[in-house]
Amino acid sequence: MLYESHSHTPLCKHAHGMPSEYAAAAHRAGLPGLTITCHNPMPDQFSAHVRMDLDQWDEYQQIVAEAADQWRGKVDVRLGLEADYYPGHVEFVRQQIADTPLSYVIGSVHPQTPEYRRDYRTDDPLQDQITYFNMLADAAETGLFDCISHPDLIKNETPEDWQTERLIDTIASVLDRIAASNTAMELNTSGRYKRITEMNPFPQMLRMIREREIPVVIGADAHVPERVGEGYPEALAILQDAGFDEVVYFVDRQPQAVAIREALQFPWVQ
Repeated sequence: MLYESHSHTPLCKHAHGMPSEYAAAAHRAGLPGLTITCHNPMPDQFSAHVRMDLDQWDEYQQIVAEAADQWRGKVDVRLGLEADYYPGHVEFVRQQIADTPLSYVIGSVHPQTPEYRRDYRTDDPLQDQITYFNMLADAAETGLFDCISHPDLIKNETPEDWQTERLIDTIASVLDRIAASNTAMELNTSGRYKRITEMNPFPQMLRMIREREIPVVIGADAHVPERVGEGYPEALAILQDAGFDEVVYFVDRQPQAVAIREALQFPWVQ
């Protein structure tokens, strides 16, 4: 059965609840595993207001290890990471990942950060969207990440200028590159709470992902324990409608496949 593959801790300064509380929520939901994937610390105060500090890196690993010990035999609690892809910081992230026994690494491009807006936002929303999607492929091609998260997040920056038909050729090219990199992609259920109220990515993009046989991981992006596993039944149905037969999660950086038909038979507690 599936793990919760995307969750956070208070160290990122915008989430609530300790890893042990997220594990308790996973247990209540009947999930056998939980991977904590808090935002990685970055150098030079990069988006420091939404991530742990560099001197909290050891603390992060410790609180996840404590939850793993507490829930051993009931919930498989794993140490993961949501690591930002950003030009100029790639080698720092590469070393950070190499030095840490991580079970799962999400690669993210966050267009809402001050640094991204300063360096990449223009007066042309379409060009900004194209830039963002190409950065997703750049991230995948580093080989650092198991999965690329919430892969149409840019639509919430200027939702009034979001027209998918203008981007299909760009997205097709980007997905070709991601497929060649053997990197999975995420269906992020928390998109329902954003300005465009749908899971990320949008259904047509999911069908394009399926056409390229790119594996998909479901993650709730839980910033409070109550949202662990949230939206999974709906996400499974959306994937099935897009043509997927299976979904994956990662353990020790290796994909674990689960048949969607079997997952849908699970007595989900929401």
